[in-house]
Amino acid sequence: MSLLKKLWEYTRNTQVWNSIFRHGPPDTARNRGLAVLTNVYLHLHPVKVRKSGIRLRFTWCMGGITFFLFLVEVATGLLLMFYYHPTVEYAYVDIVDLREQVPLGVMRELHRWGAHAMVITVWLHMLRVFMTGSYKPPREFNWNVGVLLLVLTLLLSFTGYLLPWDQLAMWAVTVGSNMARATPLLGHEGPGASLLKIGDISLVNAGNDARFALLAGRFVGAGALLRFYVLHCVGIPLVATILMAVHFWRVRKDGGISGPV
Repeated sequence: MSLLKKLWEYTRNTQVWNSIFRHGPPDTARNRGLAVLTNVYLHLHPVKVRKSGIRLRFTWCMGGITFFLFLVEVATGLLLMFYYHPTVEYAYVDIVDLREQVPLGVMRELHRWGAHAMVITVWLHMLRVFMTGSYKPPREFNWNVGVLLLVLTLLLSFTGYLLPWDQLAMWAVTVGSNMARATPLLGHEGPGASLLKIGDISLVNAGNDARFALLAGRFVGAGALLRFYVLHCVGIPLVATILMAVHFWRVRKDGGISGPV
């Protein structure tokens, strides 16, 4: 027995090794299953998947690409947070500096184009799931989780749109937030809002409806910039991360990647 083999056998039998790895090498079906189940990263995935389900032309790998782009957005977003100030005085100047002055300013472009690509890939992922019938029982719950993740992706794109604080961002968010006025029951121009009143006093008006809550005021200003920044950097990514964990876990519980209909 060579010295390296003896050293390997000695290491595998130490208490430190056995305290970390609770199974042998993945050389049998049982050990391969244990290797997945006892790994903090792999345990969300199924132990086995259908051969047809992992064909590139079937899945387009859009789910994996979307998750990869989310990780890119998190990594580049954390770096951008070191330089960006969510205030009216500095927001636009910071964006210009991030593009022209700060070393590795390419991070801002990676973040921006990664966000556009993520919106496209999540739509294509949903289209693939729909066209292959993967929304049908027993996967209807996971389909609804996916729809929520699609909405969160669009909200991430929408809240990030205001952060450059230029004319395009201002008017785009002004137009977009105006649609919140038509929110059912919660927008003062929405259906059902006129029914919520005490006497002649309307409970939902321009000073307390959904648009006011989104912008922290009646117009796009400093309050809206700070609110969008917090939602973009903390609130929505946190909810999306939790739902993605549920999404991956549910894929495993439903038998892995769905096969062709």
